[in-house]
Amino acid sequence: MERRSILLFDVMDTLVHEPFHREMPAFFGMTLAELTAAKHPTAWIDFELGRASEAEFLASFFRDGRDFDRAGFVDCVRAAYRWLPGMEELLAALCARGHVLHALSNYPEWYRMVEERLGLSRYLAWSFVSCRTGVRKPDERAFTGAAAELGVPPGECLLIDDRAENVAAARAQGLQALRFTSAYQLGLELAQRGLLAAG
Repeated sequence: MERRSILLFDVMDTLVHEPFHREMPAFFGMTLAELTAAKHPTAWIDFELGRASEAEFLASFFRDGRDFDRAGFVDCVRAAYRWLPGMEELLAALCARGHVLHALSNYPEWYRMVEERLGLSRYLAWSFVSCRTGVRKPDERAFTGAAAELGVPPGECLLIDDRAENVAAARAQGLQALRFTSAYQLGLELAQRGLLAAG
């Protein structure tokens, strides 16, 4: 009988294109370095943790408090969401084999815009999003809390995440973890673990 697993997927830059690197700076006519220097240092973190509403986040986006086209900015971010190459097909294949998939994501309430555009819930549950759980990876509670909520030992969960620090933190809490670099690479690693068909 084929072994089924619980897979915890990071979302941005693992399943879905992250707008911060290109589209957000372009909206303001800035480079990424310029935007990073100009934005408020904690506004995004507060938004991701559910401590700030969208309106509060946008009002404090820049450290100098400058105004901008907030609705246009949100529309720009929404339009940028798209599947990373091969990842929708990979999730569909995992679901077809009966594996249980959950999101374990550092993201604000904008995860709903991702869902509206791409329909990730066809493949996974939005179970562990930081704006709802109140914890962000690599905080150990993000991993132990997910396992506890699912009612399984940490070792029965497999995290897939593009950030090395999150992978290391998950492993430190007893989870299995793989660092994502591409759908092709991930498919090979999942096949080696018996979670997908080889080839």
